[in-house]
Amino acid sequence: MSLREARSSIFRRLANPGSFEWTEAIFLRLLGLIYLTAFGSLWPQIVGLVGSHGIAPAIQVMTAMRAELGVGAILYVPTLFWLGMSDTALVWFCILGCIAALFLVAGFFSRSAAAVCFALYLSLASIGQPFTLFQWDALLLEAGFLAVFAGAPWLVWAYRFLLFRLMFESGAVKLLSHDPNWRDFHAVRFHFMTQPLPNPIAYYAYRAPIWMLDAMTAATLAIELGAPMLLFCPRRLRHLGAGLLMLLQLLILLTGNYAFFNLLSLALCLWAFDDSTFAPLKRFLRMRIHPIAILRPFLNGILVVLMAIGATQLIGMFEAGFDRPVQTVLSFISPFQIVNTYGLFAVMTTTRPEIVMEGSDDQVSWKEYSFRYKPGELHRSLPLIAPYQPRLDWQMWFAALGSVQENGWVQGLMYRLLLGEPSVIGLMDSSPFEKPPRYMRALLYDYQFTTPDERARTGAIWRRQLRGTWLGPVSLNHQ
Repeated sequence: MSLREARSSIFRRLANPGSFEWTEAIFLRLLGLIYLTAFGSLWPQIVGLVGSHGIAPAIQVMTAMRAELGVGAILYVPTLFWLGMSDTALVWFCILGCIAALFLVAGFFSRSAAAVCFALYLSLASIGQPFTLFQWDALLLEAGFLAVFAGAPWLVWAYRFLLFRLMFESGAVKLLSHDPNWRDFHAVRFHFMTQPLPNPIAYYAYRAPIWMLDAMTAATLAIELGAPMLLFCPRRLRHLGAGLLMLLQLLILLTGNYAFFNLLSLALCLWAFDDSTFAPLKRFLRMRIHPIAILRPFLNGILVVLMAIGATQLIGMFEAGFDRPVQTVLSFISPFQIVNTYGLFAVMTTTRPEIVMEGSDDQVSWKEYSFRYKPGELHRSLPLIAPYQPRLDWQMWFAALGSVQENGWVQGLMYRLLLGEPSVIGLMDSSPFEKPPRYMRALLYDYQFTTPDERARTGAIWRRQLRGTWLGPVSLNHQ
């Protein structure tokens, strides 16, 4: 075979990688389910988080940006809420998102439903900060944007490359961070206790033998760095790589509450399998809708550009400045989150600081506020809530790792609690006061799992030690 014939053969194989109609149909339905959990999870929370009387009112930020940037503000905060912002609109965006997601699940008007889901979720994520900055929000937007190209022949390569970047970058950042706990294979010794929202299994996994925990650390790095390479290999090796990635995601799913991240990662793994794998499911699925033939080269071209941008960012992780030639493009598309970088737990936390909020009427007798899911009361059972994500509880975990200056929204939370704002109190377990307290403060504790003997004797899951005052006391009249 001549060199020209070999090149032609490779191009034909890339352009026609096989039949993935059933793979696409299943993935789009799963993507619809994930969108449904994402919109459904935001629905009861969004007003308390960023509504007009929420913790961090989005309207204030949007008004300030519009005054400073004018029409150009839409490029920095791409959201349909520029057409009109209200608490009712926040709720209706979640409701419409759920409806569009159901169309995607049912397989009706799939591309249109995917486009609506993307536009609505981008709108919410753009104005929902700091509560919508999680990597799975970015991953859902990137995966959701690609779904608009359903039917394009090269879509399979775009999704495989997204899965490759997600997993390989997650492994790479652990080593590039120079965190000794990853390099010494000690990271998982701490993970099950220090992760944001441990579930019941995490308590027991934390007590596993040290050799087993260290083996888990090594296996995590090996899978994240090695298995993605197999996604571009022949069929059997590709299936092996996807199987290893799915196993890792299932183990994470069983031992933590990571919203819809694991479900979305598992769904992306399906793109390693062709239609022959899903042949028994044919009668339950509708055939995918093919794009107009004349548009296929154009759609494939866009997918190639997106993959090239992702590849540039990936190489830039190892070669500083490599992505400088495309910085203008990256800056423009960054707010739309259609090409992102990933990397969970680059540095492993080895302790568990927790912020405990208290209120008082006299600064002598203090009562503790209880969050619904994050550690607080020492005897409360660990939650099992994924794919639901309590975004305030999650953000409190990040706040405890930083300072008040780095988490100004916490002052907004205290302000709303001092006012007795129902939408904000509704995000928490309950208020210990019939009327709002006069004073608030935030204490910082160090939390640790109790031993099994302690738990059997006292019933407590946690023990804690006071570190000091994190913020306050504060009051509405600054006294």
